[in-house]
Amino acid sequence: MNYNLNQDTTKEKTSTVAALRKLLQLIASEQKTLLLGMITILINSGLLLIGPLIIGYTIDHYVRTKDFNGVLQYAGILLGMYLLALVTGYFQSKLMGGVAQRMLYTLRNAIFNKIQELPVAFFNQNKAGDLISRVNNDTDKINQFFSQSLMQFIGSMVTMIGAGAFLLSINTRLGAAALAPAVFILVFTGLVSPWVKKKNARNLQKVGGLSAEIQESLNNFKVIIAFNRRDYFRKRFDEANQASYSSAIGAGMANNIFVPVYGLFSGMAQLIVLAYGIYLISIGDFTVGLLVSYFSYATNFYNPLRQLAALWANFQVAMAGWDRISAILNMENDLQVHPKTDQVAGAALLEFRDVNFGYEPGKDILHGINFSLEKGKTYALIGPTGGGKTTTASLIARLYDPTKGKILLNGRDIRSYSTEERTQQIGFILQEPFLFSGTVRDNILYGNAKYKDYDNQALEAVIKTAGLEELLGLFDEGLDTPVSSGSDNISLGQKQLIAFMRAVLRNPQLLILDEATANIDTITEQLLSAILNNLSKETTVVIIAHRLNTIENADEIFFVNSGELIRAGTMQHALSLLLAEKRSS
Repeated sequence: MNYNLNQDTTKEKTSTVAALRKLLQLIASEQKTLLLGMITILINSGLLLIGPLIIGYTIDHYVRTKDFNGVLQYAGILLGMYLLALVTGYFQSKLMGGVAQRMLYTLRNAIFNKIQELPVAFFNQNKAGDLISRVNNDTDKINQFFSQSLMQFIGSMVTMIGAGAFLLSINTRLGAAALAPAVFILVFTGLVSPWVKKKNARNLQKVGGLSAEIQESLNNFKVIIAFNRRDYFRKRFDEANQASYSSAIGAGMANNIFVPVYGLFSGMAQLIVLAYGIYLISIGDFTVGLLVSYFSYATNFYNPLRQLAALWANFQVAMAGWDRISAILNMENDLQVHPKTDQVAGAALLEFRDVNFGYEPGKDILHGINFSLEKGKTYALIGPTGGGKTTTASLIARLYDPTKGKILLNGRDIRSYSTEERTQQIGFILQEPFLFSGTVRDNILYGNAKYKDYDNQALEAVIKTAGLEELLGLFDEGLDTPVSSGSDNISLGQKQLIAFMRAVLRNPQLLILDEATANIDTITEQLLSAILNNLSKETTVVIIAHRLNTIENADEIFFVNSGELIRAGTMQHALSLLLAEKRSS
């Protein structure tokens, strides 16, 4: 399956309304708060809309007749209305700020949980920096819209609709003339919005690319320094930074195009109201107070449009961010658990039946693989680099599914085991083991619920029983030895020892070692060999190694090359196959 987020084939093409509907589903639990926020918006906008009508009435009935008591009375009413509007405005900001932060929390959780559900292929096809940018930066764009712009957006819409209604109800002809420029604004917005969204989507993609470049370069900075290739680092960063800068300029220009256009049509509408209103007054169809009210309503209609120009651009940024986020949320793990199959009696621990596999569709790198692993035996996979050894091991652990054929575990289709069942039975020690910040104890117990409540003394007893005591002794502070971010305070060999202890303590039926002793000294390697020999008689071990001394005690050796697997038989035969391969290459 294609998991590349930066290819259009992974993106679900949906309308803005459909995208917004899906986004709102994430905050379905906030319905009461949103309803209360809407009520405050309606009250706030209603109070602001009544103001111009009162002002016009005051001018016609009290200012022109010089009744200053009436003027003061209505001035007090207006002051009370505007203070109430201030209070409702505060509450709507507070309510929506809380909704936005909770939505951000829910959204980031949803993305992170989805990422954890996806298979290894997803991480092979996407850069970590781009994923980080989607989780942090893109979600924040949506949060900014909900917390800062949504209430303004809705409030502006309510004010516009209310002002438009007043304009038409006071004088239909003048109202139609005043609203005519708004038609051109709607047409312009509909035509330009897709282009604005596209520009913002490109900018977010380039920001993600910049984040990915920084993350990749910093992770490999030791190599950059060792080879004195800071110039290469600078060149790659400059290219990514320039691409981000150029896309940001384009997005900025697109986002700001609405403001001057909306301002132009707003000015035209006010000129129409002023000219036509004075004409109506001259023929006796209008009063000065109504013209003042009318001019205020025209302003209340077009000023929100000016605000909407900026808010609509923010909305397009948020929707572009949502497209990038939904690309992850729409992903489905193709390593699904299949219905349980009948178990074959007396079957081997693991069996490959006519297995083909390729990382890309139509490009198989393993062809017709057939072999079986018996309980309690040690097997070795040897072959040239790139021959398919690690790929075969990854299929054994079901990090991938074969494109053709079947893999059986204990006589059952391996796809019918749940993730928990499979990982309990299969242990995998990688060539570059994963460790996280904490202690040796934290890393040993990672994913092992059986011993999570054990104190250090009880855990050390378990480690001793498993024959791992000497390995633990290689760490200065034992279980409490700190492991820092990146694990730079311990050697690569020590990392592999931690991964080895972590796997052995799970007591798996099948233990895979992918070059697990490549960075370990000879004495420690002999110690590990002794521990492997003392494993349960039921434990099957699969060793992938380039050094032949690490597999000399294997019960059976398989030679993997060019997508094929053959039985190598004796160590001498295995050596002859390797030599023949080197000569041919």
